[in-house]
Amino acid sequence: MLKRMFVSPDPGRLRLYGAVRAVLGIGLAVLVCAAAGHPLAGVITGGLAALLALFTVTDTTVRGQAVTTALLPAVGFPVLALASALHDQPLLRDAAFLVVAGAGVYARRWGARGHALGVFGFMTFFVAQFLHTVPARLPGLYAAVLLALFASSVVRFGVWCYERRLPPRAVPALPGASGLVRTTTRQAVQVAVAGALALGAGQLLSQDRWYWAVGAAWWIFVNTASRGETLVRGFRRMVGTAVGCAVGLVVAVPLHGAPAPTAALVALCVFGIFYTAAVSYSWMMFFVTVMVGLLYGLLGVLDPGLLALRLAETGVGALGATAAVLLLLPVTTHAVTDAWIQQALRCVHGCTATAARRLAGDDHADPGPLAAELELLLGRVRMSLAPLVHPLNPLRARGARARQVLVLLDECAREVRGFAAVAADPAASHDARLAAACRRVEAAVRELAPPGAEPARPVPGAPDAPYHHPGAEAALAHLHGLERALADLSAPLRTAPRGRLVPA
Repeated sequence: MLKRMFVSPDPGRLRLYGAVRAVLGIGLAVLVCAAAGHPLAGVITGGLAALLALFTVTDTTVRGQAVTTALLPAVGFPVLALASALHDQPLLRDAAFLVVAGAGVYARRWGARGHALGVFGFMTFFVAQFLHTVPARLPGLYAAVLLALFASSVVRFGVWCYERRLPPRAVPALPGASGLVRTTTRQAVQVAVAGALALGAGQLLSQDRWYWAVGAAWWIFVNTASRGETLVRGFRRMVGTAVGCAVGLVVAVPLHGAPAPTAALVALCVFGIFYTAAVSYSWMMFFVTVMVGLLYGLLGVLDPGLLALRLAETGVGALGATAAVLLLLPVTTHAVTDAWIQQALRCVHGCTATAARRLAGDDHADPGPLAAELELLLGRVRMSLAPLVHPLNPLRARGARARQVLVLLDECAREVRGFAAVAADPAASHDARLAAACRRVEAAVRELAPPGAEPARPVPGAPDAPYHHPGAEAALAHLHGLERALADLSAPLRTAPRGRLVPA
């Protein structure tokens, strides 16, 4: 866990920038809400609204992000009103919560915007339980949310909109019959069942904090597409929550809600949430748990028993999610893994071909966006293979092959990044050896990619006489490394001691 947090690559320092901007945006939102005279509950609601806006709004363009942020109240306000109206009617409240949970997952079929609006709607209902919201407090909470979203948007879209200098991000989508539409429908049903199980068991543990179990079950399904991914995510949520509760005992409880140190630690937790979310779900949950403990300290209700209850409710939620994903409409880990590996290989193919065209003199060929897309695809491959490489996986042979695939795909990505960087040097394109090496690499990728992959445009011939250039030597080194990695990938991908990862 420590290695993944501190050593994981951060291309362009985007994770660092995003985490620092989140601290600034949420900090400004909290200060504005407090300066406007909102009570503590309103300030916390505003801060959480800003956090959700910065964390979940991930449209590929800045304009799209702004539109989605503006739409958040349109979903959140009716849900908040519903939750407050049903505050004293437990049966209707519970039924409405499950409907909102299922709808929040179902909305993911509409892409990044649907995902963000679904998360905001679910968390709005969750926060209403957290703060025991009643109708009389709605106007103040509405105002706090609007102020917080405005303040965080000023930071995100005005003061520090670093995305404006970046090309539009690629958002990989799972293809085929197990694609987004089918996955969201299946998960909406699973979440409703998991939420019902968690709700019933959670209320047996506590009539006041039962919603923690529902929240744990719901979040375990986020960004997962297979049975194995969901199980591993539940395990990691438990690990992060357990460690966070232990740290809360020695950090949050002794503070007794002291404003200044609590605010500083909450800011540190916000940074940790945003910085680690892309690389370690356990670390993210650790920071979330510590932050929640600090917020309960501000509200004056934190004690060791509350932290123990949070851990127990999280366990109940994880068990509910496990039962639902194992018994109801499961999708196997291999079905999803196959699709992601195929996409990653296609992307290696496309990035190499584009860089080769750039070397051959095509100024319009830019491998940069494809290299960024490859990073996202490898993230999805790692997530889908996580059940196989988990220490508790009893299938050792498949686990060893999965680890080998991950190592070799990471090596491919490193060589592709290096090759794409060198391709920007036009002088290197005069070396005839590069064109030949590019053709060999593309042929190797086509051998591993499934039938139907888009063929690469041919690399124009270079002069027959070798032309030695420092950039060409670096490019050749990357291409030879890529050739070796692709050759080594053939064995784990096509030899199948217990079932194939990629069809032959």
